[in-house]
Amino acid sequence: MKTDKYCLITGASSGLGKEMAKECGQRGRNLLLTSLPGENMKELGKELAHEFGVDVKTFEADLTKTEEIKKLASTISEKYEIDMLINNAGLGGAKLFLDASPEYIGEIVLLNTYALVLLTRLLLPNLKRQEKAYILNIASMASFSPMPYKTVYPASKAFVYSFSRGLGAELKGTGVSVSVAHPAGMKTNAEVTRRIEKHNWLIQTTTLTSQKVAQICIERLLKRRKLIIPGFFNKVSWLLLKVAPVWLRLSLMRRSLKKEIKQKRFNLKTENE
Repeated sequence: MKTDKYCLITGASSGLGKEMAKECGQRGRNLLLTSLPGENMKELGKELAHEFGVDVKTFEADLTKTEEIKKLASTISEKYEIDMLINNAGLGGAKLFLDASPEYIGEIVLLNTYALVLLTRLLLPNLKRQEKAYILNIASMASFSPMPYKTVYPASKAFVYSFSRGLGAELKGTGVSVSVAHPAGMKTNAEVTRRIEKHNWLIQTTTLTSQKVAQICIERLLKRRKLIIPGFFNKVSWLLLKVAPVWLRLSLMRRSLKKEIKQKRFNLKTENE
């Protein structure tokens, strides 16, 4: 159903963000899409507008920078009425903590936590003006357990979970619902699919396409589900994580992720020879 309101999606140039845009577009929702500069957002905007017959506006912004977040929020608040905010932009990866540069760590923390919180705060007055409004924050299955070789990423996603649940309770009765989604690994392209297939059976079993994850997330967001875990096996995994001792979780994840780190170092060494 066509609406005069807009849905803002961050990190919309590819992967889950792009599929979220398609899912909202085919539901008749006008779109405000953001990404880093140089990611062909204008072309994507034209494609979606043509395919779904909705109004699409695109923005380029580095969400690790406070001033760019404020500028984006100010522009949107002045020109558009939004009834949906999807905080999808995020950064992660497997790496030894000592191999991670301060800049790399800073980008993960700023993008995964600070940008999400600040953008939500700045746009919340706009959302509260609407009769019904929705916030969807993208966390991860990694939110539910610490992980060696990904130490900062799961910690940042655990923050997203805690923030979302707390804010949702605070906004109860206002017309603004807050949902948090916890996708596992997603097959976004051939390279990611290849890496996933090298992991253990559990990771392979819980992997979905980004298109399927987007579909599930938007459906449940509109039903105002507070916690969204896409996929049956991911729900089972979530239940197991709740009862499994931390030492066992860490041992299993260390074994799996250590292989990925070794493979990365081998590939790098081969390329340099």
